[in-house]
Amino acid sequence: MPRLIDSDELSRLVRDLALKANFVLPRDVRDVLSSALELERVELARSALEDLVLNFQMAEAEKMPICQDCGLAVVFVDWGQEVLLTGGSLQEAVDRGIRDAYLEGYLRKSVVYDPIYDRRNSFDNTPAVIHLRMVPGDRVEVTVAPKGMGSENMSAIRMLKPADGEEGVLRFIEEVVSSAGPNSCPPVVVGVAVGGNFETAPLWAKRALLRPMGQRNPDPRYARLEEEALRRINRLGIGAGGYGGLVTALDVRIEALPTHIAGMPVAVNLCCHALRHAKGVI
Repeated sequence: MPRLIDSDELSRLVRDLALKANFVLPRDVRDVLSSALELERVELARSALEDLVLNFQMAEAEKMPICQDCGLAVVFVDWGQEVLLTGGSLQEAVDRGIRDAYLEGYLRKSVVYDPIYDRRNSFDNTPAVIHLRMVPGDRVEVTVAPKGMGSENMSAIRMLKPADGEEGVLRFIEEVVSSAGPNSCPPVVVGVAVGGNFETAPLWAKRALLRPMGQRNPDPRYARLEEEALRRINRLGIGAGGYGGLVTALDVRIEALPTHIAGMPVAVNLCCHALRHAKGVI
């Protein structure tokens, strides 16, 4: 018999995670930000980092948003194939949780229904963007990751050729961060996916942002590529807030995907220092 989960239970979990993601910066991100402050020697950049550290401390203590851009609600759902949802659809349940969180937490509602013409606000930050993955088992794992547009607007994909090799990948990553400058709210975390195709590379670049800080790709070749990309980015001198300095990126994560013999897509998804996400399980 399948395990039954009522849609109200899923909505409550999504609400709780959306509030937590907007109020509480994950511990590993806080630790890396504090370490960046110890490393930084440029006065203006140090001042910016001090403000960022104080900001996340105040946000958690006062239950206030970490950032005024409370983001587009991106929700990753790993759904156990032995689980059946009752009482409504997945989109309805997730949207109800997001709606409740953004109203209850007085979070900024930033979703518009139409992208070009009337751009009418939905006034509850729905619909959420849902990435569903069916997995073995009888559990449902949900990650809510509010994504602001400052860094999202600076993200990019390029359809490289296999002959471009690792140097082409490194040049593109560096180019994206350099072109973004202060607009991506550095210091940034850089999610990268190499391979797949036009639609899967950006999704996996975003998934890479969910990896714990400092956790390297298990393939030593890609781990080395991550470290080299981080080194090149941090020598750009953009620094915290764009004020110059030693720390432009806190981390780089690279995912490698199977791809076609004739292609090598590379997607780079930038995220500001406020790498907001919260995970829960039913």
